[in-house]
Amino acid sequence: MATDIKDTAHTVEAAAVMSLLPARPRLLALGEPTHGQDALLDLRNELFRQLVEQEGYRTIALESDCMMGLVVDDHVTSGTGTLDEVMEHGISHGWGTSAANRELVRWMRAYNDGRPASEQLRFAGFDGPLEITGAASPRQALIALHGYLSARVDADLLPCTAGTLDRLLGTDERWTNPAAMMDPAQSVGQSAEARELRLLADDLAALLDEQAPHLITATSRDDWDRARLCGRTATGLLRYHYWMADTSQARMTRLVGVRDQMMAHNLLAVAARGPALVHAHNGHLQRQKSTMRMGGMPLEWWSAGALVSAQLGEGYAFVATALGTIRHQGVDTPPPDTVEGLLYALPEDRCVIDAPRLATALSDERPAPRVSPWFGYSPLDPSHLADSDGIVFVKDVPRR
Repeated sequence: MATDIKDTAHTVEAAAVMSLLPARPRLLALGEPTHGQDALLDLRNELFRQLVEQEGYRTIALESDCMMGLVVDDHVTSGTGTLDEVMEHGISHGWGTSAANRELVRWMRAYNDGRPASEQLRFAGFDGPLEITGAASPRQALIALHGYLSARVDADLLPCTAGTLDRLLGTDERWTNPAAMMDPAQSVGQSAEARELRLLADDLAALLDEQAPHLITATSRDDWDRARLCGRTATGLLRYHYWMADTSQARMTRLVGVRDQMMAHNLLAVAARGPALVHAHNGHLQRQKSTMRMGGMPLEWWSAGALVSAQLGEGYAFVATALGTIRHQGVDTPPPDTVEGLLYALPEDRCVIDAPRLATALSDERPAPRVSPWFGYSPLDPSHLADSDGIVFVKDVPRR
């Protein structure tokens, strides 16, 4: 059995990853089992550089706020803003402080310097403007969408004025109140104003699509794409806030489902622009349903990867990252009867594994699921092996 497993392992490089796939996928997604470990992000950076240079990928999409991501895209394509400013205002979830994320953005800007626009690397955040503690106000996305349309289409076609939106939105603090995550009564998501905003946002997004031939010609495809991003974000945020105000048993399941749906819509838009590399938590990118417990309740929903894979088929590929230890977080040597334990016995410190072949090799073994001693780390689910295209295995993750 050890020989069979060793036969599935290859050096971590772009060629090894591509050899697992029938053709270059439109979206090539690399997952991670935990956030905040720069050693894993350094490996991501190295692999993504090779895939850009050798396979022609032209967008890098990260699990970060899609609206904030526009700041990074402007920087890497045109040099707008300093690197310090971009890392502070362009990456969400506090990950702008990561040295590895900073190096990725710096490298993207250096790669683009002097290249024509058609050959430049683009950046995208594909998460919604969402945090564990709550969600952003839909103001930024709604006002930007309305502004784009009002400058370019007949005023009679607009469903409302900017003043109407401003009145209905009220203060941003109404929307971002962190107490609303735990107490639906604190949310404004099902207020009369929010319900009216949902209808107006839908009409504005529909008008954008109806006027596409004119708008793309009058501005540019990039400007129209950004306006569509604003439309998706506004409607998604208003849907998310609606469910924050819900009091049924479905509340949390709907919230996590809406988030991954927003991610999927953003990824499909990125894929429409050209071949892209994606990085996020394994749970968002896997083809299977995602599961977690929150507030003592088990939740199950379709991940962004599952939604995208259903539409793109072989145009979507998913490579999970698995690891042996994160000793500084209490994650020690994995038990030998787990997938991670079997991979830990390999001599390589890091390697690429053919996941379907590994699933076949282990079909009679039925490896046990690994139990995580730390809430921030999610072990591989052995039942998901056959639905992954590959695994990047890292034996030990050092403190950085």
